[in-house]
Amino acid sequence: MTFKQRLSAEYYSRVHRDIRARMAEAGIDVLLLDSNDDVIYTTGFSHYATERPVVFALTQDKALILIPELERTHCADQKVAAEPVVYFEFPGIDKPFDVLARALGNVTGTIGHSAGISMARAPQIAAAFPNATVKPTTVVSTMRLTKYPEEIVLQQEAARISDSMVAAGVAMISDAFHSGGQMPTEIEVESYIMRHALDVMNREHEDIMLVQGIAGGLVYGGLNSAFPHGMPSARRFQKGESFMLSLGCRVGGRAAESERTFILGEPSADQAKYYTVAYEAQKMATEALIAGKTCASADNLALAYIRESGMGEYCLHRVGHGMGVMFHEPPWVEGGDETVLVPNMVCSTEPALYVPDLGGFRLADTVHVTAAGPNSLTKYPRKLEEIVIA
Repeated sequence: MTFKQRLSAEYYSRVHRDIRARMAEAGIDVLLLDSNDDVIYTTGFSHYATERPVVFALTQDKALILIPELERTHCADQKVAAEPVVYFEFPGIDKPFDVLARALGNVTGTIGHSAGISMARAPQIAAAFPNATVKPTTVVSTMRLTKYPEEIVLQQEAARISDSMVAAGVAMISDAFHSGGQMPTEIEVESYIMRHALDVMNREHEDIMLVQGIAGGLVYGGLNSAFPHGMPSARRFQKGESFMLSLGCRVGGRAAESERTFILGEPSADQAKYYTVAYEAQKMATEALIAGKTCASADNLALAYIRESGMGEYCLHRVGHGMGVMFHEPPWVEGGDETVLVPNMVCSTEPALYVPDLGGFRLADTVHVTAAGPNSLTKYPRKLEEIVIA
């Protein structure tokens, strides 16, 4: 039986209903959302974002999507949960927001737009709706903090595939290491892993939602891994070094990531020491994602452990971040975010150590916050003896 990625029309009807209720509470008559992720969240329409506006417009009785002509057939093919309003081109003789204004009629109330809209677009909206009050709103960004059950199902599947991506990368490196042949480069491993993820989806899924960044991540070893976001290079993996596989994918436009650090050969005393501290800090962080506690509390606990272990200088970032439509989205698992965790939030936990002249040591999981406690959706082994490629 194949896994179905695309969410149902009934699901989007429920999302629209819930947004409309929040709009009414906030006194918003028209909601405009123009970011790629908000459009996916509210309509199921995935597109290649460019300068051409694609905008979801919601009122109490209409759900419209403003699209350029070149997206018309693409939109129809995806059975998008909104009625298309089509303009020809950008910047346009007939400007995109003028086309939308005609479809909505004379708006005299309040238009809310996402807080992240560009400074170039906000004046275009105001010009197209001269009789309305235009202001930013957090209606949808607040909703996105907690996931619908259908979204959790997609993220569970994305987590499973992310774990399999790690396994595929380990197998490729391990096979070369054990055969005594030439070791692969970081770029070769990254390319192989991405193909693996797409192969799994094509074999096991139907209605695949193609999104930007559908699968991939960071693959880097040795001294390169001492950079938090070191990019894959043409260097080859070497015996005696640690390496990271930081991987993830989006299933149905919902993200998960799995990340592990590995050691090629018997670990040195330093490698074992740093890995053990990173492992314990990450375990603490995951266990601290408890409904009713704050994001800050999980970050403070894990980072305090690293600093008390005398390794604070190698700790360069927070514990984690939320995941949903995007790999990185609120809430932020960081000391400055006092957001209270509630069931059906999904966050990463990835405290780490980056040691110059040695390497990086980072583990990351995708964690579902539940009423019964944190549930790690990614399950790839992580104990020291399990990540050594002997």
